[in-house]
Amino acid sequence: MPTTTIRIEDDLKARVAAAAERAGKTAHAFIVDAIAQTVEQIEIEEEHHRVADERWAKVLSTGKT
Repeated sequence: MPTTTIRIEDDLKARVAAAAERAGKTAHAFIVDAIAQTVEQIEIEEEHHRVADERWAKVLSTGKT
């Protein structure tokens, strides 16, 4: 698995460490989960927009809702 380096401010790093501890995870696992959740949310939003655009195009082309 490749490695990616991120630079974060010391205060955010401390907050991540504290939140990870409360969640019972390592800081690494916490960060990876946060990234995965954010990516998933963006993908869901993109799909919703795609469906909405298709439906709007159908309304415009047919005049029917």
